[in-house]
Amino acid sequence: MFLNLFQQRNSGTTEPFYRPYKNEGSNHLYNLLFCDNVALLRKGSDEQKHDYDAVLSESTDRERLERIGNDLDVESRVRVVAFNRLRRMNVSVPRKRLLGAIVEVPQQAGLDVLAAFPDGRLRYINHSEKIAIFESTPPELIGKAEELLRVSQFIVNRYGPWNKTRLPPPTGNLMRMSFLVSDGLYFGQGSYADLMQDRFAPPVIKAFTELLLLLVDTALEKSDQATILVKKWSA
Repeated sequence: MFLNLFQQRNSGTTEPFYRPYKNEGSNHLYNLLFCDNVALLRKGSDEQKHDYDAVLSESTDRERLERIGNDLDVESRVRVVAFNRLRRMNVSVPRKRLLGAIVEVPQQAGLDVLAAFPDGRLRYINHSEKIAIFESTPPELIGKAEELLRVSQFIVNRYGPWNKTRLPPPTGNLMRMSFLVSDGLYFGQGSYADLMQDRFAPPVIKAFTELLLLLVDTALEKSDQATILVKKWSA
């Protein structure tokens, strides 16, 4: 059931890399969304590595990680990595600060994934492996993106983190909601019918659906605001 997955678990240490898509470019982007594979972050482009240098460096100390994690002007996913490292150092971190909401919906031909972050970044991977990347939220999407994060925070406030390794992508009729939070990964999943009977899931589903519809329209109409990767990456 959906709510049963919002529970404390034992710690896991494996860095996951899953392949829900046919090409490695899409799989790479998918796994980067969750900020839990340090090796993958270190293999990024020079620009990406520069963004993560401070939180990935072995010489970075607790004080610097805390400054980065608590800095609202830093990219949300960099802050996630900072808090992840602090927890591995057994340092206390702030609880329940939402830094990203990711919704996964399996389709017959693949997996739809939409991710929204408080810094305004949006990522969408279509089941056909077309990709939309927004480095800042277009004005027409801001309200819907903020609503998705708001209702996601409502769920985070009521449950605890999953402290095992991230599970493989959902398949079949399972829909999954994952939340990147200062004190760990929160998530829940279930069939659409079950989720719509849940106490807290429907507002997230509604906000996700409305944001997705607008995002796709905006990505198609405003290519200057989004990077649309239609070409298949070679394996």
